[in-house]
Amino acid sequence: MDRTQKADTISGLASTLAETSVVVVTRNHGLTVAQVNDLRNRMRKAGASFKVTKNRLARIAIEGTPYQPLGDLLTGPTGFATSTDPVAAAKAAVDFAKTTDKFEIVGGAIGAQLLDVNGVKALAELPSLDELRAKLIGLVLAPATKIAQLSTAPAAKLARVFQAYADKDAA
Repeated sequence: MDRTQKADTISGLASTLAETSVVVVTRNHGLTVAQVNDLRNRMRKAGASFKVTKNRLARIAIEGTPYQPLGDLLTGPTGFATSTDPVAAAKAAVDFAKTTDKFEIVGGAIGAQLLDVNGVKALAELPSLDELRAKLIGLVLAPATKIAQLSTAPAAKLARVFQAYADKDAA
């Protein structure tokens, strides 16, 4: 890898880190190409991305960013799982770690907040941003639905009374 490739790698990682809200640091011990492709596909489906870089280049890329404390976690074959959704990368990484023992979660960060392994696992258990939005919309729409049900209830009761009288007269 020559200097221009290294500079491109550093600038690409730095721009990725500037756009993300969460970074999960992982350690890969002998993953096959098929497993790495599976991991990347899972990350992509979750709205996250996975990148393996040299530790020295990653340390240079995280300098001056809120993720600078992650430099201590960069030992051995490491990778970064990143996403703009605060939960997506952690969920995908934890789910993949359950399928193989060759993939290990080392830690992570949300902005300047450093997370250990348990913190990343706790983050993965939270509902995703889309799930939270759906719940919020449901809560907002619930009162309107109740009002609509209450306003139609007297008319429905009155219709049932008329139907009962009609059935009585017919009998």
